[in-house]
Amino acid sequence: MLILAFDTATSTATAALVRDGAALGERAVPSRSLMAAIDALLHDAGLVPGDLDGVACGVGPGSFTGVRIGLAHARGIALALDVPVAGVSTLAALAAGARAGRGAVPAGSGGAAPAGSDADVIAVVDARRSEVFVLDGSGERCIRPDDLVFAPGTLLVGDGAVRYRELFERAGGDVPAGASELHLPRARFHALLARTFGPADEALPVYLRAPDAKKAVQAGAA
Repeated sequence: MLILAFDTATSTATAALVRDGAALGERAVPSRSLMAAIDALLHDAGLVPGDLDGVACGVGPGSFTGVRIGLAHARGIALALDVPVAGVSTLAALAAGARAGRGAVPAGSGGAAPAGSDADVIAVVDARRSEVFVLDGSGERCIRPDDLVFAPGTLLVGDGAVRYRELFERAGGDVPAGASELHLPRARFHALLARTFGPADEALPVYLRAPDAKKAVQAGAA
């Protein structure tokens, strides 16, 4: 199965072509350059859009606008090519990439991850307003950075981990260098984690808190 995967929920978008679990190519670009990156991936692989069998799209949590951009692209491609779409958690893909970077087998890739690999990696995406979106043993949550509890030596990845590096490292966390690709929700892992493909409109965004604009309206009405 040839899958086009991408995620635009964070400050850097990623896109990848994956065939039967093997990445044919991957790019990291600004969200505005996503379609150009997809065209380049297809060209470099000697493929055309009609060769695609499905789309795996990051559904957040992350930037409200970024998530909507990704879903709009996924739905447009699915409609044009008549292919199914699978929504994949941005945090889950980010964590899977970190585990793979540690030598573990990412969940959904057909192998078994070593014992403890879920517990020692936490995905952290900057939610702004002094909050972060996290995926840890308690699931996906929106919390204040200083409310995140973890064991010493835990690997924390994502732009939220970079932003609050000092706080997390004081608590014993391991945050890779800012330029590390471990901080990107790499699209190849969206393809590996995608399991349920269906109509594009069934891929729904993950919002762990109300968008800022909605909160402003609610505050004004109070």
